[in-house]
Amino acid sequence: MNPLSLRPQEECGFDIVSLGEIMLRLDPGEGRIKTARSFTAWEGGGEYNVARGLSRCFGLRAGVVTALVDNEVGHLIENFILAGGVAPMIHWVADDGIGRSVRNGLNFTERGFGVRGAVGVSDRGHTAVSQLQADDVDWDDLFGRRGVRWLHTGGIFAALSERSAEVAEAAMEAAKSHGTIISYDLNYRPSLWKSIGGQERAREVNRRLARYVDVMIGNEEDFTASLGFEVEGVDANLSKLDTAAFEAMIVKATGEFDNFKAVATTLRQVVTATVNDWAAIAWTRETGFVRSLRRDGLEILDRVGGGDSFASGFIYGLMQLNDPQAAVEYGAAHGALAMTTPGDTSMASKAEVERLVAGGGARVQR
Repeated sequence: MNPLSLRPQEECGFDIVSLGEIMLRLDPGEGRIKTARSFTAWEGGGEYNVARGLSRCFGLRAGVVTALVDNEVGHLIENFILAGGVAPMIHWVADDGIGRSVRNGLNFTERGFGVRGAVGVSDRGHTAVSQLQADDVDWDDLFGRRGVRWLHTGGIFAALSERSAEVAEAAMEAAKSHGTIISYDLNYRPSLWKSIGGQERAREVNRRLARYVDVMIGNEEDFTASLGFEVEGVDANLSKLDTAAFEAMIVKATGEFDNFKAVATTLRQVVTATVNDWAAIAWTRETGFVRSLRRDGLEILDRVGGGDSFASGFIYGLMQLNDPQAAVEYGAAHGALAMTTPGDTSMASKAEVERLVAGGGARVQR
């Protein structure tokens, strides 16, 4: 049973629209940032990655609302967005020539291997999207005249600046008024909140925005840091794939936020940078808890974006399959596949996801 009441597909121009920052990811491949002499360029951003997965893997009509500086780097990112099958709704900002007042974000990411963990170095201060204002976008036109079935945003975008939360709230208010389902990934990043009020501010902002949310996504740290719900009993001696503590936390969260219709979280136990135990759980008011297949010893090439790909698979399952159990399985399988390829974004196909959900292995495809 689908816990959500979705707008009819035929009356909407988009199945999903994401709101967030898109950075240029610079990847040193098998090397390290500090010793690299060349980088591979990708695009990436927590909210955008979800829309791109729903477009490229699952074939849905996706768009993204963002802002970029009108220069060559901005248009490179635009090119990546278009190649990802996502309709760009970009607020272009004039280039000041040297990036003193406004710029496009960069994210240097090394994957890690074995005992060496992944490392990310963001260079995203004063970016165009962090300066976006609520009235820079005609939200009623987007959600009303053009029509959107699902809006996805999250705690990364909300933390970019003191005004970003106002932009998110304006988008969520308009989406709610037009019957659009809203999902939100808490995605707590201490480095983003540090200069604008820290964890106290993160909780204030996320608790305010959570009142608009239909589908809440986040891991145990996200719920604790962003919403103030403690996950009792999770320590170094307890596997993060033991779900009882998380389920108790979700019961508390959904009791306070009775607008949540579904909650989902990935469960990851890091053995090494390249071997993780991986699973997911979800909750809806109609079905209670559902759990994905547990994948112990999952081999990882690049873990960045695995949670975003889980979110896109989970959303697809709720939106198109009307089945929370299928949703958590599609999400966990898509996240697992996304972590087998480099870059933030998924390179998986829907057929590959379905084969993994059905229990298929890594056989040679001819």
